[in-house]
Amino acid sequence: MRLIERGEVDRIGVQGLADRLHVSERHLNRTLNEAVGAGPISLARAQRANLARILLETTPVSITDTAFAAGFSSVRQFNDTIRAVYDRTPTELRRAATTPSRMGSSGVDLRLWLPARQPIDHEWMFGFLSGHATPRISSGNGSSFTRTMGLAGGPARVSAHGSETDHVGLWATFELSCISDLADAMTRTRRLFDLDADPEHIDETLGADPVVGPLRRQRPGVRVPGAVDGFESAIGAIIGQQISVAGANTIMGRLVEASIEQEAPPLATFPGPAQVAAIDLRPLGLTTRRQATIRALTEAVLRDEVDLDPQADREETRKALLALPGIGPWTADVIAMRALGDPDVLLASDLVIGRRLAEIGITKTNHWAPWRSYVTCTFWATRDTDASKGSPT
Repeated sequence: MRLIERGEVDRIGVQGLADRLHVSERHLNRTLNEAVGAGPISLARAQRANLARILLETTPVSITDTAFAAGFSSVRQFNDTIRAVYDRTPTELRRAATTPSRMGSSGVDLRLWLPARQPIDHEWMFGFLSGHATPRISSGNGSSFTRTMGLAGGPARVSAHGSETDHVGLWATFELSCISDLADAMTRTRRLFDLDADPEHIDETLGADPVVGPLRRQRPGVRVPGAVDGFESAIGAIIGQQISVAGANTIMGRLVEASIEQEAPPLATFPGPAQVAAIDLRPLGLTTRRQATIRALTEAVLRDEVDLDPQADREETRKALLALPGIGPWTADVIAMRALGDPDVLLASDLVIGRRLAEIGITKTNHWAPWRSYVTCTFWATRDTDASKGSPT
């Protein structure tokens, strides 16, 4: 479902999607129909139609450009689908754009509203991501965050900030090399800010807890920071072992600089596995052991022995990660939480989390399942609060 949402059916077809998942096309169709009542083509069609509706109703992008941005292969197919799904023509569906958007010959600049369920703690999310920002590719503060990402059509950048009037969703400005990358860029951005979380459902478990409940009410809407790229997130977790966040950010920035050619690109992005494999890690300030771990992870990803996509089997990925030299439970858990989107990771070996657990005298945490990643982030967000009393220290 996540791969379809990212536009993989449009890029590689149903057979290509089945090959990527290591199943037959027939099995893929049967499984999806049994689980959600629709096959991959129908789901991809619905995804394209929904994205087209958003563009028609919230931007002045031309109808032709909207068709291709949403992944349709022709304007005729686009018109037929919109009529079938919404019982209206694209022209009838179009509304006045809420904000101006620019489209030029060299790229696309679109400002879109990304909805989410209430509440969202924008300040903590932006602050966390900004505190872990890598020079050259990301920056931010307590009210906004900007970062680049490498997409199929070329480098892109997203700049996000919360609404000035409420705490629902985010405004995001996408600068794209190719408009057909919009669906993927939106999916990655939603994952980065955990916009698809359901706070009410999460707090059905955590809200009633005598320890976590008061902390969640103190900072309602704390979510789990994700990642736009699993490989980047995994490299960051390795570099961040036993050093300060600032130190890790500096080394991540050096890795980005080392991947850039002499003529600096307009938008720098984090290097992929093949690029990292070709970089001399010795001048970056890494220990010999960290260099070996990065090499091992890079080679494993290139050989498809470690899958860092959000749709990966989490247990298999964790097992593969722990088999690599220099990756222990803490690193594997950070990768699971941020790169794979696992909602049930309690980082008990983290210094802040370990101290909080000691304060409240808890050794068993199964009663927080399956939302222990949200407990981890709630403890981080309320680190100056007495966990045993739910009040500031």
